[in-house]
Amino acid sequence: MPTYIFGHTSPDSDSIVGAISLTYLKNQLGEECIATRQGDISAETAFILDKFDGKIPELKTSVAGENVYIIDFSDKAQAPHDIMQSTILGIVDHHKLGDLTTSTPLECWIRPIGCSNTVVYEMYKAYDVEIPKDIAGMMMCAILSDTVIFKSPTCTKVDTKAVKELSAICGITNYKELAMDMFIAKSQVNGATARDLITRDYKAFEMNGNKVGINQLEMVDISVLDSRVDEIMQDMQDMKKEEGLHTMIVLLTDIMKEGSTLLTVSDDESKIETAFDMKLEKSKMWMDGVLSRKKQIIPFLQPQFKS
Repeated sequence: MPTYIFGHTSPDSDSIVGAISLTYLKNQLGEECIATRQGDISAETAFILDKFDGKIPELKTSVAGENVYIIDFSDKAQAPHDIMQSTILGIVDHHKLGDLTTSTPLECWIRPIGCSNTVVYEMYKAYDVEIPKDIAGMMMCAILSDTVIFKSPTCTKVDTKAVKELSAICGITNYKELAMDMFIAKSQVNGATARDLITRDYKAFEMNGNKVGINQLEMVDISVLDSRVDEIMQDMQDMKKEEGLHTMIVLLTDIMKEGSTLLTVSDDESKIETAFDMKLEKSKMWMDGVLSRKKQIIPFLQPQFKS
């Protein structure tokens, strides 16, 4: 019976590459594992897979009765609907600990660093398994993506060291140039619908009984979306109603200006204003220096839902 490995819904590059890199490691250790995904891949992930001849993991949205490893999340809201009917053998992650529980002991590799693939890299080293050139390249790109080329406050020395060592394995020394090409691919919005834009890296959270959805769109230049903000906000309203959300947030992150425009539709905007000690103007605000959802948004927003 194979074990399935997958990342969160609306998968980003870390969750897709993480499924691939962890699957190879587990197979080398004698476990029969299959890399899967919960949704469509992004333009950035397609760029990475194309660059290193990677295969898109198979789509799998139901896991009842299966053995699974999960990577890059531990929240029920980001898992398949029947995750509690599966046997979770392990979690590999770099986020806060979510609300998933298990009835049996499991393997856990959770570290406060910039990328799940950095954790996987440490697993390869711990088990003394050689990383193939193509997988090393994909892992390197995933780390550069999640750490915004080392600019994110989540980035650690462990991440930068991993990138340097992975670059030596895959033979790409000018990895920052490759990363910029990757972000340019990620920034393409031509032909994208508003729904595409607000769900590219969407994550749902349960905050004291309230459903909160947060999407982050990282781009080289967010000004290309200036003319579409009203359209985006209207679709956020529609999605909020469809999903039964208390609050929906979209972060338009400009990696060159190193900050984010926060857009929100909420039952109580004061929670956002209190969380960040800033005032919204027409449900928008610029947040200088904000590049990380996990470190600069969630830890400040979640406490507002405890009362």
